Amino acid sequence: MADPVELGARAAAKRLITPHAPALSTDVEVALHTRGTTTRPDQYVDPISLGALIVSIASLTWTVYNDLRKNTPTPPPDAVTRRVRVQLDRLDTPQSGISPAERERCIDITIEETLNSAQNGGGGQGG
Repeated sequence: MADPVELGARAAAKRLITPHAPALSTDVEVALHTRGTTTRPDQYVDPISLGALIVSIASLTWTVYNDLRKNTPTPPPDAVTRRVRVQLDRLDTPQSGISPAERERCIDITIEETLNSAQNGGGGQGG
């Protein structure tokens, strides 16, 4: 089965591509490829940090979604979103050089796309 983290991160990147981040899909692919490693390449710059932020949010969303599924088969999206936002506020998420409004938009879109992927059959074990 497809990995909802990968599907959600890729879909979010497609929606978030702007003239300021035209290679966001590539940056997300790099972040997905390095997911789970303990070091990051030295050449990381802001756009790649944005890719890493997207993958981090997608991973957290998938984890929260699975945790909530233990109590309810289909957790309400607002419950997942609320818990993800609380946890993001507690975590040291990568700063990508984007404005707070753009960061919020990135969070919203990534959560939405990851939940869409999870609910549309992406039931793989992301990590």
